[in-house]
Order: sequence, then structure tokens, then C-alpha cells
Amino acid sequence: MTSRELDKLKYPIGLFNCPENISKLDVDSWISILEHFPERLEHLVSRLSVKQFDTAYRPEGWTVRQVVHHLADSHHHSYIRFKWALTEDKPVIKYYYEALWAELDDAKTAPIYLSINHLKAVHAKLVYLLKGLSENDLNKSFIHPEHNEEVLLKKNIGIYAWHCNHHYAHIENLLKQECWL
Repeated sequence: MTSRELDKLKYPIGLFNCPENISKLDVDSWISILEHFPERLEHLVSRLSVKQFDTAYRPEGWTVRQVVHHLADSHHHSYIRFKWALTEDKPVIKYYYEALWAELDDAKTAPIYLSINHLKAVHAKLVYLLKGLSENDLNKSFIHPEHNEEVLLKKNIGIYAWHCNHHYAHIENLLKQECWL
């Protein structure tokens, strides 16, 4: 497999490309993606077998099960990051090692419905919170320690909408490739 083919498997929708000026329309569109994502994901994976859940979406990549559990872990972190930024002045968030979390027993063996239900709850709370934010709130930020980057909350909404679609595409492409759809 060429590095180009591997990159297409890793980033099937490309990298997140944030508009220079994030509009209300951008934010509303991203919130809509977050609002509907748990049900879209549940529908996508609802008929998979245990063997299919334990199939990697690319060579040396995570299994479908690990991807779903990663989404729950990651979006839980994101929800907390929003809360910190709304209640503190540019907090430095806690970085976590997602690749190591994906190797933990729960990520490799736990039933998918645990993370689907978690995503439904976290997204419902997150969307409720986001829909009530003012323009001033959307311009609050946190510091991500990985690159010492300041991240505006309105940009973080876009990052997580992209994250939903990014991992959805991983699973959907595998299902298409294996004729499981």
C-alpha cells in the first residue's frame, strides 16, 4: 500500500479546514452535525456482528469497536473542555493519550451500546449547551498543551463536527469495502 493510499484511509474526508472567519451559519451547521451524529453512528453499526466490530478499518488501524469507544472518550473530553473554557480564563486542558486509551480492555472488548449510549447523552448535553452560547462565549478559548495552541470554542465545535464525520467515514468506508452495507 502506498503512503497516498494509506493517507486516504487515515483521512477519508481530509484534514479539518477551518474557515478564517467562522460564521453563525458555520457554527449552526456544525452543531447540527453534533446533534444528529449519535443516531447516525448507531444506525451505521447496528447490524454488525462481533467479528465485524473487531475488524480494523485500515491496516494497523483501530477496529470499529475501538473507533466507537474512542468517539465516546474523545467527545466526553471535549464536553469538559467546553465547560472549562466557559468557566475559566483560557485554561490549559488535560491532554490524554488516545492511542493508549484505545488499547485498554474496555476499548477492545466492551459492548458498543455502552459508547453509543454515552455519545447520545454527551451529545445531548453538549448540543443543549452550545445552542445557548452567546457570541462572547463562542470566542472564549482553552490552551491545548500538545502544541501550546489557543483554541476558540467556535473552532472547537467545528473540530468535533469534523471528528464525527472523520470517524464515521472510517467505518462507512470499511462497510462499503467489505460489502457489509
